[in-house]
Amino acid sequence: MSQAYALAGTTARPARGWRDGAPKRFLRNRAAVAGLIVISVFGLLALAAPLVDRYAPTSQHLDATLAEPSGRFWLGTDQLGRDQYSRLVHGARVSLAVGVLTQVVAVTLGLAVGLAAGMGGRRADTLLMRLTDVAFAFPDLLLIILLVSIFGSSVTMLVLAIGLASWPTIARLVRAQALSLREQEFVLAARAQGAGTWRLACRHVLPNLLGPVIVTAAFGVPSAIFAEAALSFLGLGLPPPTPTWGWLVTDSFGAMFAAPHLAITSCLAVAITMLAFTFIGDGLRDALDPRTAIPRRHRWAEEPATERAPPAIEQRRAA
Repeated sequence: MSQAYALAGTTARPARGWRDGAPKRFLRNRAAVAGLIVISVFGLLALAAPLVDRYAPTSQHLDATLAEPSGRFWLGTDQLGRDQYSRLVHGARVSLAVGVLTQVVAVTLGLAVGLAAGMGGRRADTLLMRLTDVAFAFPDLLLIILLVSIFGSSVTMLVLAIGLASWPTIARLVRAQALSLREQEFVLAARAQGAGTWRLACRHVLPNLLGPVIVTAAFGVPSAIFAEAALSFLGLGLPPPTPTWGWLVTDSFGAMFAAPHLAITSCLAVAITMLAFTFIGDGLRDALDPRTAIPRRHRWAEEPATERAPPAIEQRRAA
């Protein structure tokens, strides 16, 4: 009887899965949409760099070294008379590619190792976590310098080196989430129905730990850009005159007081990128979280109806 009163005046709708409506939930997050717009603009500028630049990124204008922003040079010039705007646009190609692809490598390795450790037996957990501890013991920058020094400096090598230095953090996070989730009721119910370890890991555990992983990866993109900048500062980045945001930040410190606009524009590009990826990560976490996937008006399909009397009986009781 309580079900009849609870559903009175409503149209029965099936409970929706956590994947349904994720794009709409993401688009309702204004900060995430703003971050996506910023990254899209940077990405389009990077792809269309030869079409939107004003000068070649390596061309020198010796009559206008350390020039301030003007109609001729929108963001000024550096110590060698190179246009800062053109170098910033072309540098976005390498820096964004390194930042994003690095996290692809780190997330792939971290998810594989973390899920295998969290969902496997005690021996697999001990072996994989000891391997993770060994990789985590090396300082990130030292490991990157070692790999780049041995195998050379290129975009592919930078991506692999920074990715290999970043995966232990994600592996530990995934393992901790997997150990917690595998004891939840829905996982135990799936195991009781005969689901194997692989099915439990991919269908039940993995979707529920994507939120923290996505946020960690979003924070890792600017960290990878900073790592590339540190390698450029140490002379181990991409060989000059290849424009990257790391080289722009490094070059700007040499003229910090003579031309502060160089440091402002290059550091601002990195800071805006960091905020944008952070907002995107927060939006994706909220959109993909199974606990917030079902709208409030449809949660009657998941929650038991409470015992409630008809409105007429309630009015008589109040009287």
